[in-house]
Amino acid sequence: MAKKLFIAATGQDIGKTTASLSLVHLAKKKYRRVGFIKPLGPKVTEYKGLTVDKDAALMCQVFNMGHNLPYMSPVIIHPDSTRKALNGELDSQELEKMILQAGEILDKKCDFIIIEGSGHPGVGSVVNLSNARIAKLLEAKILMITGGGIGNVIDNVYMNKALFEKEGVEIRAVMPNKILPEKRESTLEYLEKAFAGESFTVVGGFNYQPVLANPTLNRIASILDLEIHGNKRDAKRIIHYLQIGAPSTQRVTELLREDTLLIVTSSRDELLVTLSNMYQIPAYRHKIVGLLIPGIHKISDITQQIIDRSNIPYLRTTSHTTGKLYRTINEDVYKLQAEDKEKIDMIKKLSETRFDFDKLDALFDD
Repeated sequence: MAKKLFIAATGQDIGKTTASLSLVHLAKKKYRRVGFIKPLGPKVTEYKGLTVDKDAALMCQVFNMGHNLPYMSPVIIHPDSTRKALNGELDSQELEKMILQAGEILDKKCDFIIIEGSGHPGVGSVVNLSNARIAKLLEAKILMITGGGIGNVIDNVYMNKALFEKEGVEIRAVMPNKILPEKRESTLEYLEKAFAGESFTVVGGFNYQPVLANPTLNRIASILDLEIHGNKRDAKRIIHYLQIGAPSTQRVTELLREDTLLIVTSSRDELLVTLSNMYQIPAYRHKIVGLLIPGIHKISDITQQIIDRSNIPYLRTTSHTTGKLYRTINEDVYKLQAEDKEKIDMIKKLSETRFDFDKLDALFDD
């Protein structure tokens, strides 16, 4: 029978998938057969001919789990699932059976299984499949991921703990994540004091890493539904800064920082030419990820030739304003993609120094 670790979180976008990826990576160093399951999947994709949750597809790609893919995402929730459930068109018992069957198969095939919950612990309640209910069905103990503060973490842990207690599911560890590096020691110290009377253990997660939160050029192209022109090999570069090319050309170049995506309107010929030429200079290449060019004005022929000759990556749009582009990019919550090899490699390396897997593993011994 496999050891099971259920990763829940006090809210969305706290780092469940990053934690899952880290723990699968570490578990594979200790256990021969490591499995992953996202029992209830709200983010749908097509992969290897199957409709699965995006996180299941991600884990399958990163860790070559194709042999287990049919069992890694047993229940998919579609946008209309809530309405169907309330209209009695979804059979929650049938969905429960699908999760149990997938869990039983993985239980026989694996020595260690990471189970990733969906959103906050209450997600799925409309079909009677909250995180707590699923953990109960799969007989799994909980690792609860939280944010990196103190007061809000305490409040959220106790609020969500009640749901797991209602189902008779045990929380074995609470992992504060995205901790401010300068406050890491004091944050963990105060949380240990706050939870001193609890049966679970506080274990530190990742420090806040801007590089893990920032998108790639591929991601920007995806959310804006735009084609990448120029050097597509740089499409996987991580964008650390987003800069609007509004000031003078000289001032824009002075403000350039490491790995910047610049929004430059199509009428700024002199700036487009300057940045394209700078992209070809090794001393500046690392600063420029690419250009995002909005505007209804046609780029002049000579400027377009210079852009194309430089091979600088760029996205072109005539239907988005500079302000709208800036807001859309900044409001996007970046989700890890299998193509983000640089980030995934970084997560693996960071997990090896940040997590004491043996200690965490021991907490989930029966």
